[in-house]
Amino acid sequence: MKFENCPYSDLYVLAEEIKKETFELDTFCINPYSFVSASAYDTAWLAMIEDLSDVSTQQPMFRCCIDWILSNQNVVEGFWGNHGDENEGEALTSTLACVVALRKWNIGSLHIKKGKRYIERSVERIIGEYNKKGFCPRWLVLMFTGLLELAQQLGLNLFFSTRVKQMINDLFFRRQEILQQELLLDGRCNGHPLLAYLEVFPLKLYAEYKEDIIEQLDDLDGSLFQSPSATAAAFMLSRSTRCLAYLQSLVQRCPHGVPQIYPLNEEFIKLSLVNIMDNFGLGEYFSKEIDHFLLQIHKSYESEDVKRMPIWSKVDQLHKDSLEFRLLRMNGFNVSPESFCWFLNDEETQDHLKTNIEHVFLVVLSVYRATDLIFPGESDLEKAKEFSRKLLEKNEFIDEKIVLSSHIKHEMSTPWMARLKHLDHRMWIEDRDSNVISIGKASSIRIHADKLTRLASRNFEIRQAVYRREMEDLIKWVKKWGLNDIGFGREKTTYCYFAASSSTSLPFDSAANVRKLMAKSGILITVADDFFDEEGSPDELEALTEAVLRWEGKELEGYGKIIFKALENHIRETAETYRKQHGTDITNHFRNIWGETFESWLCEAKWSKKGHIPSMEEYLRNGIISTAAHTIVLPISCLMESCFPQHKLKPGNYDNITTLLMTITRLLNDLQSYQKEREQGKINSVLLNMRSHCSFKIEDSIAYIEKIIESKRREFVEYVLMDELSDLPKPCKDMHMSVCKVFDMFFNKKNRYDSDTEMLQDIKKALYDPVNIRRLS
Repeated sequence: MKFENCPYSDLYVLAEEIKKETFELDTFCINPYSFVSASAYDTAWLAMIEDLSDVSTQQPMFRCCIDWILSNQNVVEGFWGNHGDENEGEALTSTLACVVALRKWNIGSLHIKKGKRYIERSVERIIGEYNKKGFCPRWLVLMFTGLLELAQQLGLNLFFSTRVKQMINDLFFRRQEILQQELLLDGRCNGHPLLAYLEVFPLKLYAEYKEDIIEQLDDLDGSLFQSPSATAAAFMLSRSTRCLAYLQSLVQRCPHGVPQIYPLNEEFIKLSLVNIMDNFGLGEYFSKEIDHFLLQIHKSYESEDVKRMPIWSKVDQLHKDSLEFRLLRMNGFNVSPESFCWFLNDEETQDHLKTNIEHVFLVVLSVYRATDLIFPGESDLEKAKEFSRKLLEKNEFIDEKIVLSSHIKHEMSTPWMARLKHLDHRMWIEDRDSNVISIGKASSIRIHADKLTRLASRNFEIRQAVYRREMEDLIKWVKKWGLNDIGFGREKTTYCYFAASSSTSLPFDSAANVRKLMAKSGILITVADDFFDEEGSPDELEALTEAVLRWEGKELEGYGKIIFKALENHIRETAETYRKQHGTDITNHFRNIWGETFESWLCEAKWSKKGHIPSMEEYLRNGIISTAAHTIVLPISCLMESCFPQHKLKPGNYDNITTLLMTITRLLNDLQSYQKEREQGKINSVLLNMRSHCSFKIEDSIAYIEKIIESKRREFVEYVLMDELSDLPKPCKDMHMSVCKVFDMFFNKKNRYDSDTEMLQDIKKALYDPVNIRRLS
């Protein structure tokens, strides 16, 4: 592929670089562990294992782990591991473990000196911060106290103030409480039984639990709870050949630092990588590779026998299954909710999720996100949504003192259908935890995503620059045709372009016309709708509608003439764009769609003038047209695909997916406009429904309409995602989804479109504010 003439060539160069590192021979044949962040803590424990093959010399069994420690210290501050406001506890234990490992082999004196200095300077601040929050995590208590004892045994002297010594004494007291209160194999605390922290047990407990350790070694891989550090301790204690085989396999698979958990589900790692690319808005760069991978996943899918799995494996399986379901269904594959809803019939898994929500919240969140893609009649997905929603809404859980809850707050505050892609991409790019795929026994397990983040942020900022230029062109067009200071109604140029650009992820230059024409449709609809609602006399409205139907506006005057001239230019431009791309003239189709819309506005104006109260059926037959969602989506769909079936552009002959879109958008609008329309003596579906049910209060009518919307929305999502239900090309279906999301966004819980200030913050983020990337050091 050549990029010499592309103004954004650096993006494609970086994308090609990522492809070479990630994909081999156009397939997803990667070593998944190369993307998983290494754990300094676990690597240090493997580095402590002595090689017994030559008893005459004391040597580490895994020299590569020592080399990793020597190469991965922060040379300025002296710590190992992730370091940030929420991760300093991990950095403290990781640094202490690395210093102990180096001390054991008398290697790296300068590294030890820097590490000791970091520990001595940091303990008071880190433990003090936890004390302010009212708790110190169980893992930190066990790891820090156990490593301090080991450091003392190796003659590693750490110097602390009297105040810090008292803090440390309190930790030892807390450890004693934990050891006395918990059962050895009790997994109810943070999802990890006490034995998973074997490496930091007091010496006196090793002999006591030796038989339990041997008994708990995994039958399949010889590990202790898939924990490299605990398994390293189990091997040093038992010299089990099964442990040794596990450790050797681990180092062979991960020679450049080992992860917190091994083995990880390799498909889950790959799915997580695809998920990050999607969240970052990078699908256009890796579409071929992602499509191939998902196809292979779908072809090779086999349900797992979860009944025989230990609970921690069941939870991991649920995480993988729910993510797989969402990615496959979102990309049009036919998958059953049973693929992950098996947990609804597994009391052990449900109980574990409930009692360990702080530890497994990413799993529960993945389940919740999967249920966004619910089709009609899928009762299991309804149950899964309700189950996960209740867990995620726990007030005591959604607390930044306990977990990083930005993901949860984002998902719970705004429904998926009311979120625009461009802003969602920004949120994920800026979230420093967007690459977290799981929670280990001490900290988050992350995927290396630095290059993806760099590509995504650059891609986003270039989009912003392109969008700002297109916005300037649009403002010039609005001024040229006199729509900016027409003297009545709502001026929504910025809102309309923001919606058009932020709801889609279309390529830069090739979609410029699509975005601008989509915005122009929105602007004209707003101005014309306001003219019919507020400004025009009955004669003026009749004259404008007749002019649009005849497509002859010479006799128009005043506002009607301004609207008609701008509309004429817009349709001419749209039709010419289509002709240049696809070779045929479909101007009449576009004119007929707009003519139908103007007729619906005139009908509503006449109803209002006469005080006519239509039936619900009569109202909706006209109302789904007057919302004008189809007036936006159909011409744009034609521009995107030459094979769009032209008979489905004819009024009354629209595809089911178009009709569903028109119905949903009308009802969404009505939910947020009934108060204003009641004050003006007008009608809408909420008010009509209340009139037809004498016992209904306004709240009952709202709930009834909301139920209809939810039912129609599920049907709509199925039509968009499943090929067999509609013969519209996929890009056209996606455009229908984008327009639906725009309406959902504008009318989610309130009428944001009519507010002059409600959208300003989102518009700044979408078009103007630079991306702010914060990553752990």
